[in-house]
Parts: sequence; structure tokens; C-alpha cells
Amino acid sequence: MEDDYAALSGTLDMPAVAAAAIVPDDTADLAHATRAIYVGQAGALAVRMVSGDEVTLAEVQAGMIYPLRVARILATGTTASGLVALR
Repeated sequence: MEDDYAALSGTLDMPAVAAAAIVPDDTADLAHATRAIYVGQAGALAVRMVSGDEVTLAEVQAGMIYPLRVARILATGTTASGLVALR
């Protein structure tokens, strides 16, 4: 497959180029910081941002992509599911 955009530098406003399912974990960071998170099923999303700040986002909606730079999705406090890390 030819990729006409491969030579462009990857800025945060460009579309994601990789994705991975997220398993929330209270002790382990994600393999890569996210550019955004897709939510499959609505609920709360407890995160540790790349800055180290921790926050719970209440009532994130299903089918949405949230532009969050996250290091970890915490199991404690996360009720949303079907989460996908986009980078």
C-alpha cells in the first residue's frame, strides 16, 4: 500500500496512525501515551494524564473520541468499556 502522507511529521492535530485496546490497570502505564481515546460503552473514565495529574471524567459517551494525552487508564473508577488508545 502506498501512503501519500508518510513523509509528513506527526503533529497532534493529524489523524491517529495506530490503535490498541485498553485494559484499565491501577499500576501499569499504557505502552504508549495516547493522542486520543475512543469509548465504546458509556461510563466514567479514570485517567492519569501524561503530566501525572489524575482525574475521573464522569459520563463519557459511547462512540466518542476524546482528545486526551493519557499515560494510564485506572481500573479503580473506570466504568466505561470498549476503550481504544489512539496514537
